[in-house]
Amino acid sequence: MKIKRGNFTVMVKAYTYILTMGNKGLKHVSDMAVLNANYLRAKLSKIYKVAYDRICMHEFVIDNEEFVKKTGVKTLDIAKRLLDYGLHAPTVYFPLIVHEAMMIEPTETESKRTLDEFIDAMEKIYNEAIENPELVKKAPYKTPIRRLDDVNATKYPVFRYKK
Repeated sequence: MKIKRGNFTVMVKAYTYILTMGNKGLKHVSDMAVLNANYLRAKLSKIYKVAYDRICMHEFVIDNEEFVKKTGVKTLDIAKRLLDYGLHAPTVYFPLIVHEAMMIEPTETESKRTLDEFIDAMEKIYNEAIENPELVKKAPYKTPIRRLDDVNATKYPVFRYKK
């Protein structure tokens, strides 16, 4: 089996992380990832529909299908609006069995403060979508490049930025 250089680097980093953490450390970070995901799930399920509303492992999925029908604001719009709050957008439209899915996957290293900042931003976006859907639909506003034309970006990708 031939291993590509980039894959080898990833494997070495992962192996180094495992060796550095040891058994107790790996158990601790796993527990923290599960705790963080369930904290977010419990808080966000008060306003967003959670696809499987039960104790989760390290991730959970929000189902925005009804929200889209109510507001016209799609999952991608919410993800783009999160960028305006300085937050990395989560995985969207996966899993494919949940329409308008948003997978929330906090890492073990997130503090309660950063988790609460995410919750606050998601609550603000929810309220914005109810009160002014166009604000969310046209996000992001604070990034160097605004909304891309997804169809043209797929057909004619630009691999290098030019001014």
